Amino acid sequence: MLLPTLVTCLAGCAFLLTPGSEGCGPGRGYGKRRSPRKLVPLAYKQFSPNVAEKTLGASGRYEGKITRNSERFKELTPNYNPDIIFKDEENTGADRMMTQRCKDKLNSLAISVMNLWPGVRLRVTEGWDEDGHHSEESLHYEGRAVDITTSDRDRNKYAMLARLAVEAGFDWVYYESKAHIHCSVKSGENHSVAAKSGGCFPGDALVMLESGGQKPISELRPGERVLASTGSDGSGKLVYSEVLTFLDRDPATPKLFYTLQTESGAQLSLTAAHLIFVSQGNCSEGAVPARDILRTVYASGARPGQCVLVSGGGPGQRHREGRLSRITRVGLRESRGAFAPLTQRGTVVVDRVVASCYAVVDQHSLAHWAFSPLRLIHSWTGSTGHHGDGIHWYSQLLHWLGTKLLDSGRLHPLGVPQDRRPTSFIF
Repeated sequence: MLLPTLVTCLAGCAFLLTPGSEGCGPGRGYGKRRSPRKLVPLAYKQFSPNVAEKTLGASGRYEGKITRNSERFKELTPNYNPDIIFKDEENTGADRMMTQRCKDKLNSLAISVMNLWPGVRLRVTEGWDEDGHHSEESLHYEGRAVDITTSDRDRNKYAMLARLAVEAGFDWVYYESKAHIHCSVKSGENHSVAAKSGGCFPGDALVMLESGGQKPISELRPGERVLASTGSDGSGKLVYSEVLTFLDRDPATPKLFYTLQTESGAQLSLTAAHLIFVSQGNCSEGAVPARDILRTVYASGARPGQCVLVSGGGPGQRHREGRLSRITRVGLRESRGAFAPLTQRGTVVVDRVVASCYAVVDQHSLAHWAFSPLRLIHSWTGSTGHHGDGIHWYSQLLHWLGTKLLDSGRLHPLGVPQDRRPTSFIF
């Protein structure tokens, strides 16, 4: 009876997976925070860096026009980020098409715009050009350039918008016109550090041990007990839970992490598809959350003003109840390595913030149920049959089954193979 039950559970949970995990953030959460660096707006007609756009020190040489029928069209990917407005005059969706590197930088800039000007969004007036509206050898023809404004079209903001674009990592930014800012990127790294699937934490992120100390997640080992939450929505009491295995362990690969900073000083970084517990609505800083006040969202969906659950004390202090802390800023950063521990509870406190162990699927409780066969195997054998680096076999199996059998609408778009992504996905 047990074997058929296990097989049925595996098939039924196929979409609840954690493949190719990408990590959460290295923020320590303790100590004095640095004062924010003062940003200097660009002057009209200024460009950064101070070299020509198509030189090696900027975005590099033009490599040829990309059309919908060309082999290179597969280098472009659509951007459905809801925090960006696309003008799309042609009504063809062309402005949403861009290289992955351009998409990474644009998504990062969108977060900076929301942080600096609450209620204002980034607006793209020109993206990939398939109709020949730009000058010869324009990088718009390769999906490597965008022209941008703010959603309120307040031209007094454009000089600072250009500076934000520089800070977001665009390889060349030009305050080209009173009506827009021009930005472009290099042609390389089309398959950049952006997470393609899954969710993890970077190696220097800290977990709290039952002994009262802390340890970088890269040094964590199965069998150790770390601080976690008992609640299916992250709001339960904080307890110590055994680490069963790593769903992914990748010490070397570069990743792109969303970094959430809170009023309490806690700072958590995690990849786009990783699940985090946030408040449903307004929250009171420092309050103990009531039942059902939290919900799970992808890290890419966390916003300033929402609250996350944080542990109450510093290193060596054992606090049994988490408290709410408001997100003050969301950013993007690059880091190397990804680690996705699975605890018995399915949650883990990383850099003082309560997070899910799961990713890709949009509901923590369903993901936890899907991994119950793996916990059962561990209870029988004391092992999950996975050692060393790489993706856990169980995660790989669920991922394969899910992409073959199930509707991808419940999955984060970065966790779905490119050929199965619907054109209406939002990211």
